Amino acid sequence: MVKKFFATKLEKGNSMIEHAWIVAVSKSLSIKSQKGVTMIEYALIASLIAVVAITAITLVGTNLTTVFNKVAGNLK
Repeated sequence: MVKKFFATKLEKGNSMIEHAWIVAVSKSLSIKSQKGVTMIEYALIASLIAVVAITAITLVGTNLTTVFNKVAGNLK
């Protein structure tokens, strides 16, 4: 399946250099099928979303603490 994928990519107009690079990367990573590649992509996307969510929650939490402290100071 992988060889067929690369052969069709080459036929659709990719250069020989691109084809050679794709083959070299797939061999170095020992990619047997596209399922593994897709799973890795989903894992990278999920980890990126997690990092963004944690950063956003941390920033919002810090800002909310500041706001509540100002409100509490004005109530005294």
